[in-house]
Amino acid sequence: MLMRMNLRQCVWVLAMALSIGITGGTLRAAASASSQDQTQIKDYSKNKNYQVGMRDGKDDKAHNKDHSRKRKFEKDDDQKAYESGYQQGHH
Repeated sequence: MLMRMNLRQCVWVLAMALSIGITGGTLRAAASASSQDQTQIKDYSKNKNYQVGMRDGKDDKAHNKDHSRKRKFEKDDDQKAYESGYQQGHH
């Protein structure tokens, strides 16, 4: 009887330790992923397309327009910079 009690306690302790270890590893992986997301946000503030977008956004806000200029850029990064500037200027 005493042997079964000790075995049950050992299994219980082992199960708890394993679940705590898995939970901790999952939380660390989630924290690592969120920090990687933050590093991928680019600072376009010095980009000329960002500045053009900012100017267009401010102008549209002043004239109560909603994204009246639909500029297209060949490079995806230029388009993202413009849109980022536009959003910043419009709000």
